[in-house]
Amino acid sequence: MAPPPVAAGRLLPALALAAALALPFLAPGYYVQFASKVLLIGVAAMALNLVVGFGGLVSLCHAALFGLAGYGLALLSPKYDPAPVLTTLPLAVAGSAIAALLIGALCLRTRGIYFIMVTLAFGEMLFFLFHDTAIGGGSDGAFIYVKPEIVLFGWKPVDLEKPAQFYFTALALTLATILLLRAIVASPFGRALAAARDNERRARSLGFPVYRIRLTAFVISGALAGVAGYFTAAQFGFVAPQMLGWHLSALLLVMVVLGGMGSVTGPLVGAFALLGIEEALKSTTEHWKLIEGLIVILVVLTLPGGLRQLAAMLAGPGKERAPIRPPAPAAPAPEAGHG
Repeated sequence: MAPPPVAAGRLLPALALAAALALPFLAPGYYVQFASKVLLIGVAAMALNLVVGFGGLVSLCHAALFGLAGYGLALLSPKYDPAPVLTTLPLAVAGSAIAALLIGALCLRTRGIYFIMVTLAFGEMLFFLFHDTAIGGGSDGAFIYVKPEIVLFGWKPVDLEKPAQFYFTALALTLATILLLRAIVASPFGRALAAARDNERRARSLGFPVYRIRLTAFVISGALAGVAGYFTAAQFGFVAPQMLGWHLSALLLVMVVLGGMGSVTGPLVGAFALLGIEEALKSTTEHWKLIEGLIVILVVLTLPGGLRQLAAMLAGPGKERAPIRPPAPAAPAPEAGHG
């Protein structure tokens, strides 16, 4: 007898978690490292979704915040010794958060297409800062020869040099990000952020400090992107200006839309789908980009709520969550940038 639709919908996350925990014991090392990469990119996509899906603001500078923390690790690491995670991670993430604060403080005084263009401009400024100067090796990038280490009073609970342990660290980071974002979205702050997204004028008339709410969300999002960038740099042992480029920002945005802006975990689903499709197509055809694009278009046209909508469908009629509307360019409110 088939399980009820609601039970089936609740079963999917449990099955996904069980599969994730079993992966290192069943799959070859290559796929374990690939899954670690996808989890970290998924964290960055979920961070972006806090601004895009729940805040209604399309940002094209999140790759810069992602890559900035990676460069932070590279610059703070000794050449042939492991860097301590407990000191370098907070410093690198703080750098991304401060950059997000400065960028957001200026960009959030604009709206619609102007916000998109200004965030793109700031992202490109940071890209060329590392590309055209000697900071971090210039256009050649920089190597991180030894992965950072986690040491507590002389005890090393995790060895990031081992792919399986690095994977479980990435998985734990992903789960922590999901819990944090769900708590934020369900909080009064999250509801105020959504209210500003749906009707900014009404939110202001009700006394919400829209500018500060959006700036706080932007900084939180930037900090989470920095965490993902730090561990991505640690995984591959290399940073390059391309980590800050707008192409990666656009890729994260595609993951958000593909997975679904209506939920916290939708962008993570989008990351697994997009990178999984890439991995499968690369080995079968040289025209994989064309096929990948057609698949993305098909999903967007048939599932307005993204791939996450498939899970919602299992909950049965009336249980499916309405998809979040894509942010549309709007004219600035007269009091935009204040409050």
